[in-house]
Amino acid sequence: MKRPGRRVRRWGCVVALLMFAAVCCAAPAGNAISAYVALETGAQEGGIAEGGSPADIPPRMLTAYKKAAKQIGKYVPKCRGMGWPVLAGIAKVESNHAIGRSIADNGDIRPKIYGVLLNGSGAGGNTAVLPDTDGGRWDGTASGERAVGPFQFLPSTWQSIGKDAGGDGTADPHNADDAALGAAIYLCGNGRDLGNGSQLKAAIWQYNHSNAYVANVLGWIDQYTAAAAGPDLKSLSGKARTVIEAALSQRGVPYSWGGGNAEGRSYGICCSPGGKSGASIKGFDCSGLTQYAYAKVGVSLPRLAADQAGVGQRIPAGLGPGALQPGDLVFYATAPGHDATIYHVGIYLSGGQMINAARPGTVVRLDAVSAMSGYAGGARLL
Repeated sequence: MKRPGRRVRRWGCVVALLMFAAVCCAAPAGNAISAYVALETGAQEGGIAEGGSPADIPPRMLTAYKKAAKQIGKYVPKCRGMGWPVLAGIAKVESNHAIGRSIADNGDIRPKIYGVLLNGSGAGGNTAVLPDTDGGRWDGTASGERAVGPFQFLPSTWQSIGKDAGGDGTADPHNADDAALGAAIYLCGNGRDLGNGSQLKAAIWQYNHSNAYVANVLGWIDQYTAAAAGPDLKSLSGKARTVIEAALSQRGVPYSWGGGNAEGRSYGICCSPGGKSGASIKGFDCSGLTQYAYAKVGVSLPRLAADQAGVGQRIPAGLGPGALQPGDLVFYATAPGHDATIYHVGIYLSGGQMINAARPGTVVRLDAVSAMSGYAGGARLL
């Protein structure tokens, strides 16, 4: 977090511009909704599952994605490259993984998820008029069509691809297992190789004819693929490993301006240089995350990124990122070489990557050290 007050006013425009540029260049932006279908409910903060699975996916939904990826060979034998991150990328954009709903052990989601009525009214960005095809069985209305479930299928589409994944005798788009399998079948088509970039893009385009949508989904697939692989910590030991594991356990936790401390995630404050408030978001900003991770090894850090640069052995920017070691703090400044202008901090992992609470609208994640502008060196505290 950057120091509030006078220095924020002095550097506010520069930081705002830097943040704007970063947002424009970095996918994904969380909580996006399909260009065809906007959910009638607003975004809600989700449960956080720490540990080996991506933290922003409810465990029961993640189970459905993994199950569908294993089942797809039975329905589309020629399909290749279907992994759970592909399904997670779609579901993140379409329904934010049904967060805010109750997901039963059998996968039933309640209350049901409905998109806007596609009657050409313009609500939710829709201009098409689609007549009813299911008598309201799946979308709850016989006066037209609306998309349904965590993967937002039109009833007419569900009729052709819906399968019973759970074994209860009904193929239900409001069931996590059934919906995930239906999405896998739809994306696989007649036998795509989703490990091929162009074929994966074609599959996502089929789901929604929007370049922005394709880019957003691909961004999330990349995030989940990286999370699924996970970093190799076998060579790390001692305090550095403890710090890194603590930070990694928070992947998927939302960014909150002013949020987080040595005890864990917390509600933030208003407002960032870009005008974003963290007051209603329980999460971390950059320096809150570093405070939390280092507290696990008994190191107490100051609250602000610029002050954290004064702790431990300073690693000059002139040595380049190659001088960093796992667990080092990584700093960024509006005027590199002048530590008073440091505006951001991350935790170096390895291989040019850091654990990063980047900016409003993102989550704690792995980023390249080069993802932020104004590299200002690091600090070794261990």
